[in-house]
Amino acid sequence: MEQEQTGQPWWRGAVIYQIYPRSYLDSNGDGIGDLPGITGKLSYIASLGVAGIWISPFFTSPMKDFGYDVSDYCDVDPIFGTLVDFDRLIEEAHALGLKVVIDQVMSHTSDAHAWFAESRRDRTNDKADWYVWRDARPDGTPPNNWQAVFGGAAWTWDARRQQYYMHNFLSEQPQLNLHNPEVQDALLAASRFWLERGVDGFRLDAINFSMFDPTFQDNPAWEIGDRTITRPFDLQHHVHNQSHPNIPLYLERVRALTDEFGAVFTVAEVAGPDPLPEMRAFTAGDSRLNSAYNFDFLYASSLTPGRVKRAQSNWTGPVEEGWPSWAFSNHDAPRCVSRWYGGTDRNRFAKLTNALLLCLRGNPILYQGEELGLPQAEVPFERLQDPEAIANWPLTLGRDGARTPMPWVSGAPEGGFTTGTPWLPVGQGHLEAAVDVQDDHSESVLNFTRRLLGVRGASRALTTGDIAFEDVEAPLLALRRSAGDETLLCIFNLGEAAQLRPSCMPKDADALLASGWRDGDMTGSVPEYSVWIGRI
Repeated sequence: MEQEQTGQPWWRGAVIYQIYPRSYLDSNGDGIGDLPGITGKLSYIASLGVAGIWISPFFTSPMKDFGYDVSDYCDVDPIFGTLVDFDRLIEEAHALGLKVVIDQVMSHTSDAHAWFAESRRDRTNDKADWYVWRDARPDGTPPNNWQAVFGGAAWTWDARRQQYYMHNFLSEQPQLNLHNPEVQDALLAASRFWLERGVDGFRLDAINFSMFDPTFQDNPAWEIGDRTITRPFDLQHHVHNQSHPNIPLYLERVRALTDEFGAVFTVAEVAGPDPLPEMRAFTAGDSRLNSAYNFDFLYASSLTPGRVKRAQSNWTGPVEEGWPSWAFSNHDAPRCVSRWYGGTDRNRFAKLTNALLLCLRGNPILYQGEELGLPQAEVPFERLQDPEAIANWPLTLGRDGARTPMPWVSGAPEGGFTTGTPWLPVGQGHLEAAVDVQDDHSESVLNFTRRLLGVRGASRALTTGDIAFEDVEAPLLALRRSAGDETLLCIFNLGEAAQLRPSCMPKDADALLASGWRDGDMTGSVPEYSVWIGRI
């Protein structure tokens, strides 16, 4: 297994940069980002100091859910390029020292997949049991009360088979039957295809939706209380349509495959109100996945010391108990600087959140544009693309506002993203934060984040060390990272007012990195929305 000088695999503590390919860079003027566009910006990505990239789905797809509805696991959709383009991306990324992680969507396919076309043909074909089919109730209604994430029943009638098929998401995303070993074999074969092309890891999408209770019991109701409900999915406890106890056994098969190829990084997405038991089950020991992340921060409406402590305190023990990954923003969640901050100095707050993300113990996942401090964009209804946002407008922010094009050149049409019409509009205020603008300013969010990534990369304490919290009063947060003879103290003021300097912060300590401290004064109070990192 590939290891660093510390004896750790490359991925432990590595910072991964997430790319949403539709919105990164368009190389051919059709308004949609593509693989050659990513390849053209690999030098920029390497300049950040991250260890690797995670590319959201680029597989052949009807794009009903923008690539998460896969119709061919082993090919590139033409809007993104070709397999030759992917091979070139891998080659150039590796030449720059970057690892490449890709999505694997194992819980469902597109209804345009050849597997589903065969499965729905009749009840006796070779793939009849590759998806989840059930007879209607005597009155014609669906087999049970399960609801889909994007709204409505998790069942759609199919006249060919005279049965309902299950879908946890869109009706165009039929549920695979992972209880069937043949389905597992086919998915693992698809993963092998990409491993043999040189990928360094997989992010497993919605993996806790991959197996269901085969007795098909109704889900129990969830009390509404005073919540605003935009989808029936939120009215149930999801104890039967997902999270089956056999999922970890399947993940052992995934791990056995990836171990054939060395230090391959595997990270699970785990959504739900109580994700910790599943995260531990998915990552326990050395025979399952390497890591998992949940939505502790992704949908959180505020950033508080208590939230950080609760989330991180679940992962302070030995690595054998599991290793977390962390994300504050991604393609599914509104950008954190807009969720957590309503003031006028957004750049200052963005430096704070990037610093906090990169000081946590685990694997930070930095979403494209987060290094620029981009806010959430407001996409008008007539430009919306996200099916969930369209269905629930205006009661949900949707996902489009986090997926708008990456701004590269402030003075270029569409921010240098495309020479055509972008699939989503460039976000408000994003041109002022474009890469070319920030490159030229040493104190920009971009260059601050680069410096911080350099500090993290040079510090064993920050990458793989232990973590402990100092006893300080909110809104201060103080954490100590240590490994061997290196100890770093990280102080954050998450509040809008200056705070008294905590006693744990030595006055004579050298700052490795600081932001928000006026005129470099490290002796006074802790300014609002500031960060200080020092060796003690």
